Amino acid sequence: MLAAMPPTPDAAEPGPGAPDRGRSDACPGALRLHTADDGALARIRVPGGLLTVSQAMVLADAASELGDGELETTSRGNVQLRGLPSDSGLELGRRLRAAGLLPSDSHERVRNIVASPLAGLDGIGHADVQAWTRELDSVLCASDPAAALSGKFLFALDDGRGDVAGLDADVTLIARPDGTALLRLGRTATARRVPAHRAVPAALAAACEFLEACRESATKAWHVREAPELLDPGAEALPPLGTPPPVGAVPGGVSVGMRFGRVSAEQWRLLARTAAGELRVTPWRGVVLPGVPAERLADLAAAGFRTDPGSPWERATACTGRPGCAKSLADVRADAAQALDTARGGGLPVHWSGCERRCGHPAGEWVDVLATGQGYRVTVRPAETSHDVMTEQMAEAVAEARRTK
Repeated sequence: MLAAMPPTPDAAEPGPGAPDRGRSDACPGALRLHTADDGALARIRVPGGLLTVSQAMVLADAASELGDGELETTSRGNVQLRGLPSDSGLELGRRLRAAGLLPSDSHERVRNIVASPLAGLDGIGHADVQAWTRELDSVLCASDPAAALSGKFLFALDDGRGDVAGLDADVTLIARPDGTALLRLGRTATARRVPAHRAVPAALAAACEFLEACRESATKAWHVREAPELLDPGAEALPPLGTPPPVGAVPGGVSVGMRFGRVSAEQWRLLARTAAGELRVTPWRGVVLPGVPAERLADLAAAGFRTDPGSPWERATACTGRPGCAKSLADVRADAAQALDTARGGGLPVHWSGCERRCGHPAGEWVDVLATGQGYRVTVRPAETSHDVMTEQMAEAVAEARRTK
């Protein structure tokens, strides 16, 4: 029997009061690089996860010529390059501008937009969220007040299927079949109803309203959820949430996953060569390739991409851990990979963290696997109790926790 322990406070899940932010957030960007133990890190915003083939190739070349030869996708559908020289920012910026990946130097960190990756492919959605993405990106970059948003502030554009609506973004638009959209703020249980053709301006206005309310009240919050009392949540009920797209064949294309969202530049180039003009990076560390036949999945699987739905790797994520992060107490990706490779079936989302910051953890109900220095603490979030286990016991404890319903 595993001993029950009081839960460790989750640094990534603030309480109802807004934390006192004594400084601006240190979220990395494409121009403001982050110093890590394995070199500098650049985070390139990819609104809606939308990339052309040529843009994807530019990122692969930057990874192999400037970085450590690998690319990471994030929980916001962005792309990271690691192992960069500290003085590579100017060259990286030049490449990104030429590829159309850096339309505004002043707004590059606030272009955090996720969108339903299967929109327009299966006839389920109620709005063209790719058009919403392009419009929001344009008005966001043109808004002087919006440049003050945190690099962690997130917009989610859901075509009505409920997939990205479950990510608890700061501002979420959910398309409805009657030609309207629901505007959800943070984690509120209700929403504002707006005309669909005014949805994007309403989303930007809500973000700016949040900034102004924070300024007037001297509240130092990065996220709407940290100060929900500042805004009117509206009175409309939210529709049921949906699920992320599975890996494998999907209507209108294929979907593949990446182990912990990390692939080599050569694997990334294979994705680009396979694509039929467009790649859609998902917030679940995967990529949807519209227009690609299911027959191409065999080649992608042989190259190391996840293509089988229902495996233990489905909805399994981990932070960078050692050796890339000095704060990490373990090589969490190595430990997690060993646990997943020996497991059967999936279950709840699971995330391994090397420290209490829990970088990149999922929203909703999930299994929290936190390195303690002596092993791991396994918790089903939200929960009242946790279990401390040695690393050798961790795989079994995680598999049991993922079966919790």
